[in-house]
Amino acid sequence: MLGRDGGAESAFDEFVAGRYAALLRTAYLLTGNHHDAEDLVQVALVKAVGVWRRIADDPEPYVRRILVNENISRWRRHRGREVVTDVPGGERPGRAEALDDRLDLAAALARLTPKQRTVLVLRYYEDRTEQQTAALMGVAVGTVKSQTRDALAALKRVAPHLAAWDPCAARPGPTAPATARSSST
Repeated sequence: MLGRDGGAESAFDEFVAGRYAALLRTAYLLTGNHHDAEDLVQVALVKAVGVWRRIADDPEPYVRRILVNENISRWRRHRGREVVTDVPGGERPGRAEALDDRLDLAAALARLTPKQRTVLVLRYYEDRTEQQTAALMGVAVGTVKSQTRDALAALKRVAPHLAAWDPCAARPGPTAPATARSSST
């Protein structure tokens, strides 16, 4: 615990003030629910404060690991109790296309299994390597690879219109010519 050490308490308060929004975004993507995300962040911060002196130099990886572990524990406890249904809505007139895509992506992520959602959030939202993702999830790298493959396939099934967007095509940079190679011998 922080006890009477004002410096440690101040450092913890600064960490929470500076990183709470980012932790909440990640927790939301992991849980698919704002209330569950807030609960997940609170549990992670309560656990982190108990070991703050040990992790104060670099608390972010430790706290994110707690988020992932607690989310896994949460969905293991509730496995079979929650039923994901279609998100109501349909057409959303007057909203920007980017917002529609974000909402569609959030709805599609909510329809994935918790493990699939976790691997996609860690790999693509948090931009973690396969090794980092495996360490955070407590699984082998091969499991991360297969879960990523399965999650992307499931995402394409539940939201095929999102699969049409190619992030590489949106990036500026050199492109290879579309001509066939000629043999020069």
